[in-house]
Amino acid sequence: MPNLARTLLVAAVVFLIDRATKIWVVVHLDLANRLHIPVLDPWLNFAMAWNQGINFGLFDFGAAGRWILVVLALAICFGLLAWVRRGGWRQALGAGMIVGGALGNVWDRLRWGAVADFINMSCCGIVNPFAFNVADAAIFAGAAVLLLWSRPAGGVDAAARKGW
Repeated sequence: MPNLARTLLVAAVVFLIDRATKIWVVVHLDLANRLHIPVLDPWLNFAMAWNQGINFGLFDFGAAGRWILVVLALAICFGLLAWVRRGGWRQALGAGMIVGGALGNVWDRLRWGAVADFINMSCCGIVNPFAFNVADAAIFAGAAVLLLWSRPAGGVDAAARKGW
């Protein structure tokens, strides 16, 4: 299977899981109106947060920011899809997770005007005030895969010879 096809498959799976969880929690369980649903309190709760910024609401530029972030996310997706054609399965996995997550959040911005964050986790007496979603987790995990387990084309030795 070509690497671009692997990447698109992973992206589609992540996107569909993200959409399904948001529809189930935000719409079906009506979290948008209930605002808080205890799941395994205090470790796991559903807490509604409409994120208009990048991460944890940072860089919220208002109405114009919505479109800036949509264009930025799509540009990153296209860049990753162009880059991943030369890589292996690790690059396909990591890039696919990032692309699928980014597209899930783009869908939210287009549909709702903000990203629907709802997973809230706390531990050990520390109360976490922030929420995230499946797309956010996939973007983080995809970046970790790319940073930790993907190698430049030609392997580590070729990268060392080039001074990378």
